[in-house]
Amino acid sequence: MREVINISLPKELNKTVEEIIKKEKYATKSEFFRDLIRMRIEGEILQKLIESRKELAAGKGKLLRSLKDLR
Repeated sequence: MREVINISLPKELNKTVEEIIKKEKYATKSEFFRDLIRMRIEGEILQKLIESRKELAAGKGKLLRSLKDLR
């Protein structure tokens, strides 16, 4: 099920969005904004993964070899 939301943009920002939509061949503004939100979510997931890897590299993590290691 979908929900409808409305956003307002300054004219210049709307113009930029319309240019991107044409350039990237999005069918609608909704498609563009859905894609933008997905990219943001994926970026946050990637950032968490990078932070986790940095912690592991710094020796702050624990390698789990089985479920027993969780205890």
